[in-house]
Amino acid sequence: MIRVGLAGWGDHEKLYPPGTKPHEKLREYGKRLSVVEVDSTFYAVQTPERFEAWTRETPEDFHFVVKAYQGMTGHQRGKPLSSEELEAAYTAFRESLEPARGAGKLKAVLFQYPPWFDCTRDSVRILRETKARMEGLPCALEFRHQSWFASGFREKTLDFMATEGWIHSICDEPQAGAGSVPTVLHATHPEVTIVRMHGRNAGGWNAGGSANWREVRYLYRYSAEELAEWSERLHELEEQTKEICVIFNNNSGGDAADNAADLMRLLGQAAPELPGQATPEQLDLFDSP
Repeated sequence: MIRVGLAGWGDHEKLYPPGTKPHEKLREYGKRLSVVEVDSTFYAVQTPERFEAWTRETPEDFHFVVKAYQGMTGHQRGKPLSSEELEAAYTAFRESLEPARGAGKLKAVLFQYPPWFDCTRDSVRILRETKARMEGLPCALEFRHQSWFASGFREKTLDFMATEGWIHSICDEPQAGAGSVPTVLHATHPEVTIVRMHGRNAGGWNAGGSANWREVRYLYRYSAEELAEWSERLHELEEQTKEICVIFNNNSGGDAADNAADLMRLLGQAAPELPGQATPEQLDLFDSP
């Protein structure tokens, strides 16, 4: 089974009828797509009450891919969390997920590690400790340093992920130096695989120091040819895993919803309506210029 969704639900205006209020968007999203990536959890641990509301507002066959809190993945600049703070963060994070987990809607917790998290013995230790802290919950792993898939380490990385029970978060992203990873079409978990479509904006990928780096990095629209290639890849991955969740993260220019609908049509799925899609203006041939 292949599910197609988006990163977040607040910014995809094409999905919603004009006038849709912010608190109504998740409900509208759930009418059109069956999986979403929760990004707000990266910036702050959410409350169980908030997850309870999100769970209540979505259909029974709806699933969340929840991004791990940045303090748990080492993204925070400056002084890292103390051991006590880290344990407290994990405890609060796990508690927040209980409503979604209890309803069967938690597809995976996504641990996306930063570009400076390279393939070292210490990093492997951190991954083992993380998996132990998250015992009982489905966890996906995404790297941002290509050393994990360098020659001589690729197979060891994949074997480690499979042995430890990590779901592979496969990336489609530009190949722009050490802070990017290749697309590795290999499932490490028999039940679930995640594919995250970050776009291929090579020029903007390493613009992390600029004020608008996020808008630049994910500014990309996949072509019909690129999506057709991914349709074939996804069918290949289906032979390795029961379920695939494809998440489009290329929304800097508002392209994620369109690309998700395009891919769903290529997969033979019913594509969502995009009620917020602007209707081309009909020009009257006899209007004055």
